[in-house]
Amino acid sequence: METIKGYVGHIIYRNVENGYTVLELVCQEEEITCVGIFSDIVEGENIEAQGEYTDHPSYGRQFKVHSFEEKEPEDEMAIERYLGSGAIKGIGVALAARIVRRFKKDTFRIIEEEPERLAEIKGISERKAMEIANQVNQKRDLRQAMIFLQKYGININLAVKIYNQYGQRIYSILTENPYQMAEDIDGVGFKTADEIASRIGIRTDSDFRIRSGILYTLSLATGEGHTYLPMDELTKRTSCILEIEEEYIEKHYMNLALDRKIVMQQKEDETQIYAATFFHMENNVAGMLKQLDISYEVPDKEIENRIKKIEKQTQIELDELQITAVKEAVRNGLLIITGGPGTGKTTTINTIIRYFEMEGMDIFLGAPTGRAAKRMSETTGFEARTIHRMLEVNGGAEGTGGFERNENNPLETDVIIIDEMSMVDITLMHALLKAIVAGTRLILVGDVNQLPSVGPGSVLKDVIDSGEFHTVKLNKIFRQASTSDIIVNAHKINNGQEVTLDNKSMDFFFLKRYEADKIINVVLQLIKQKLPKFVDATEYDIQVLTPMRKGLLGVERLNSVLQMYLNPEDPSKREKEYGSIVFREGDKVMQVKNNYQLEWEIRTKFGLCVDKGTGIFNGDTGIIQEINYFAETMTISFDEGKMVEYPFKQLEELELAYAITIHKSQGSEYPAVVIPMFKGPHMLMNRNLLYTAVTRAKKCVTLVGDDEVFYTMVNNTSQLKRYSGLMDRLKGI
Repeated sequence: METIKGYVGHIIYRNVENGYTVLELVCQEEEITCVGIFSDIVEGENIEAQGEYTDHPSYGRQFKVHSFEEKEPEDEMAIERYLGSGAIKGIGVALAARIVRRFKKDTFRIIEEEPERLAEIKGISERKAMEIANQVNQKRDLRQAMIFLQKYGININLAVKIYNQYGQRIYSILTENPYQMAEDIDGVGFKTADEIASRIGIRTDSDFRIRSGILYTLSLATGEGHTYLPMDELTKRTSCILEIEEEYIEKHYMNLALDRKIVMQQKEDETQIYAATFFHMENNVAGMLKQLDISYEVPDKEIENRIKKIEKQTQIELDELQITAVKEAVRNGLLIITGGPGTGKTTTINTIIRYFEMEGMDIFLGAPTGRAAKRMSETTGFEARTIHRMLEVNGGAEGTGGFERNENNPLETDVIIIDEMSMVDITLMHALLKAIVAGTRLILVGDVNQLPSVGPGSVLKDVIDSGEFHTVKLNKIFRQASTSDIIVNAHKINNGQEVTLDNKSMDFFFLKRYEADKIINVVLQLIKQKLPKFVDATEYDIQVLTPMRKGLLGVERLNSVLQMYLNPEDPSKREKEYGSIVFREGDKVMQVKNNYQLEWEIRTKFGLCVDKGTGIFNGDTGIIQEINYFAETMTISFDEGKMVEYPFKQLEELELAYAITIHKSQGSEYPAVVIPMFKGPHMLMNRNLLYTAVTRAKKCVTLVGDDEVFYTMVNNTSQLKRYSGLMDRLKGI
């Protein structure tokens, strides 16, 4: 490790998001290019930096900075240079020269200890003198805080966040209750706070730690889809995470409830414990759904005449259930339409749209993901948007202040139709309902047999199971759909009926292989050679779906193998290693969390921006167009031509997507899907999962692997229990 000293002569590049900076450091007479993370550094500042020299392939010799310390300028020239650099607001070059001429080497002492004396200089009022002193002191305080925080292994980015939140209170918060940071600061989770606490020497059974651990356990549970946990389970899980006895935990529940962090609710013999946010969300969703459930008196004859007119125009004949669905949509403020593939959901939606159009009503169409919205647009011929876009996401926090449309600024329309409702979690449902006024018709469409949403809750299932609202279940497979073995077999899987695997089909194939590597070989052959021609699509359009993340045929291993063959190493392709993943130009990638703040642009082929907005969401897939080492960014092209620049520090939000989990494929449709069939955990390998995977394909499903695994999945109806209280709220329990 080497040390260099000098002043910042010129800042070449700065990423304001993560603080990554390229600068010229003047050391004696030599200019050295330095790269690293710098907090709030400005030209003219003196620093002492530790690091090592590296040779960049494009930019030559650089000094890579691991840590640095800002130093007060020591001679008059350095002091003048610093003050005149713009570091202190209100001091330019000429004024800096006058200050240093007057106070010489004593300048900083005067600013810190006798700031009123600055008013002796022409052009500086007493008020301005105090402002200058405040700025200098703030910078000194920040500098000291940085050094203090770095002692506990906190990186500069996070340190700046912590300082901005607490200012001079950081010392007392860190030494008394570092867990406070997990509640107050985005980016500081329980684990970070716990690590700091152990370094400071806070006991493992401290009250602060246990309280924070309980809230952390509840937040982990929402990641599994739960809105609450039974008390016994919460205690068990918290005890396991904190590695302390269960008896220490239960006494904290009442205090957390009094502080309104959690809500405890008794149901029969079980105490349910909610994070307060999710309890209120469930309550509000139940109340808002009931408000929308208004009846309208419309004569049967009138509706039937309209339907006949639409049938004549579209040359489509509706069956009895579809007609019932249209009638219910006309007569009720809230309607749920559910049914599997090929049961006529799209035809029903199209008829409802045309009916309300004839009435002169405004209609909004929405879906949870970009892909699902795009598909809805294609099948209806009307513009459909993601729910996030409909609600005008503004880059705020998910489900809270993140949308422009809310109870104070509701959606201005007569009818809202939401497709792929099985994917909508309680958070998004809450945000949507807040923006709908009573009197607006809401029609929820989805397949209740699909996997539940990735986020917490099971909204569609709970709403249907409550029996409180008008629901139409479409179950007839239409003639055109009955020729597709994808649809026929999907229904057989869902009903637990036997599926014939004789490969006489034109769109449903099972290739028997019994070893993991042989299965992978077949998968590669299918993607590279056979399927693109068969379904008239590119390699990138064909999606491998697998039940698991880990294991011989889990997402992680499949992606590294598929990347090797579909987008191999090449000197012309730049790469970026992040954690265990190597990203390469040309790779297929997926966003794995909702990010409301990511900016995107749609550009013409000449690079002109024609549309822009914010928000890339969980499940969105794209292709890496460029990796820029200098700017430390990765440019990705998503569906609809959205171009997004990711700073390297945000790459944790991306994964390779040659293979994805079946859960992640919800709401998407692909020309062809390939599904490896290999043994895995019993609870995971169930009917529900297989049904969802098969229904993702438009033209061809190919299963590769062990037929015994396939039959086991068809017969396995067990599902991971999801703790959700919405149904009870709707029933008034």
